[in-house]
Amino acid sequence: MARIFAYIVHRSGIVDDSAAELAAAARKIDASAYPTAIVTGWGADLDAACSSLTPCFREIWKIANDALAYSNAEFVRQALVNVLPRNSIVLVSHDHFGIDLSPGLSIKLDSAFVSDVLAIDGVEGDSLELVRQEFGGQVSTHVRCDMSSGAVVNVRPGAFKPEQSAPAAGVVVDKSSAVRALVARRRYLETIVAEAGDVDITKHSVLVSIGRGIQEKDNVSLAEELAEALGAAVSCSRPVVDAKWMEKSRQVGSSGKTVKPKVYLACGISGAFQHLAGIKGNPFLIAINKNPKAPIFQVADVGIVDDVLEFLPELTNKVREMRGVAAK
Repeated sequence: MARIFAYIVHRSGIVDDSAAELAAAARKIDASAYPTAIVTGWGADLDAACSSLTPCFREIWKIANDALAYSNAEFVRQALVNVLPRNSIVLVSHDHFGIDLSPGLSIKLDSAFVSDVLAIDGVEGDSLELVRQEFGGQVSTHVRCDMSSGAVVNVRPGAFKPEQSAPAAGVVVDKSSAVRALVARRRYLETIVAEAGDVDITKHSVLVSIGRGIQEKDNVSLAEELAEALGAAVSCSRPVVDAKWMEKSRQVGSSGKTVKPKVYLACGISGAFQHLAGIKGNPFLIAINKNPKAPIFQVADVGIVDDVLEFLPELTNKVREMRGVAAK
């Protein structure tokens, strides 16, 4: 079996939740294997990120370079090509950065590439058997990836639950000297932080999130009433913002906010990876959708096949009844 690596993203020294998910995905490929984490960056933030991974990975490869202070996929790709052994299996989170990084990395490594993987069936000979989604999540496709020359696999955030295992007592190995000069055709200018808006959805432990299934702006009140009964906040997916039913500050996803609630109610949300990428911390996820084949059910802890326009008022009344609050 080829050696398995997990490229770990961090921000200001804080490791992304996908780190533990990638470790769990690696165990699906080889139950006896312990993947090697690779972390790039510069300065104290990089050191902090590497240290935080020692309980989860037995070995962490550290690549320090001032050009990597900001995560530029062109720089990272060159750095990884310098240090990765031939025929490696590289796991990367399927988020905006991973989508930018991975296709070109697979070309440079002359290896296979599979994107948006949500399940790993196992290994048969040199073939890695994977499940991914196509046609907007309407079809689950079982594919075989020839990993005889290695593979780069993008793993959907939230698709693999982190495993509870004994501390790994990992060792940080500095691979910085193996990286040659890094040259890119684009450069980092600045980070513009979006305004928080009237409600900061990143601060709430319970979110009632609505998607296209809410159908029209007047129906947003159904989610607002449920949120009030639960002591929660209302968030949404991108189609709701595009339709101007809610403000941008309420959007969850790769082009919106990243949230870490304890409970997440996905109401009429299909479950595209762009939305799931904004949900971190493995919350208890409840999905309500009238389409039984909606991708959201693949990652939900509880799935309810029903029309949100009919189900939400019933749920709101039940919550109020249990709390002894009179129905409005």
